[in-house]
Amino acid sequence: MASPPLAVLHTEGARVLELLTVPQVMARLQLGRSAVYDLLRSGQRTSITLGRARRIPTHALTDFIRTRLEQEAA
Repeated sequence: MASPPLAVLHTEGARVLELLTVPQVMARLQLGRSAVYDLLRSGQRTSITLGRARRIPTHALTDFIRTRLEQEAA
């Protein structure tokens, strides 16, 4: 099943902020739903809530991966 398209938020200054759903983050990190929500709850990942929906900025996911790679290399 294909994942839904990215939610895109246009901000001032023509910057584009792409938002991922929890299932999209699950697929990218190859983690289960509980593991992704644990990362969000613990504050390791930044997210926003829109109504009842949780969205994770792509830059936050990229920063998380970069930080983990640096920790593994150290």
